Amino acid sequence: MAGRVFEDWQVGDRIAHEIRRTVTETDNLLFSTMTHNPQPLHIDAEAARASEFGRILVNGTFTFALMVGLSVADTTLGVLVANLGYDKLVMPKPVFLGDTLHATSEVVELRESRSRPEAGLVTFRHEMGNQRGEIVCQCLRTALVKRRG
Repeated sequence: MAGRVFEDWQVGDRIAHEIRRTVTETDNLLFSTMTHNPQPLHIDAEAARASEFGRILVNGTFTFALMVGLSVADTTLGVLVANLGYDKLVMPKPVFLGDTLHATSEVVELRESRSRPEAGLVTFRHEMGNQRGEIVCQCLRTALVKRRG
């Protein structure tokens, strides 16, 4: 499903994104090393076992990136001009290897662009939940999207 143009959105629109993702050790290790994040809680099983979590903690920036990625097909695919910002990013619960994550998005604000009449601003509240029903990540994303014709 392609993303929607500005005129197709209304404040309050809510999408439960169909794609779910189980986080693997490979996901976490590759993302952590690819982004030069040597935090032992993410890559060292012994250090993680000695922590308050008792096991490997999934890199939070991976969780954030996955949340946004899971939303793209239903929100901005093919209509995005630019992501203008991410605000109020919180991670209220940890993510562990083997957790299955799912995302939802809700439109919280719509604004016409003053500088680009061919585009409008859509602010989404993205949330990521795990298989236990816990919210593990949440943010606001403001996207500049194309307008119809």
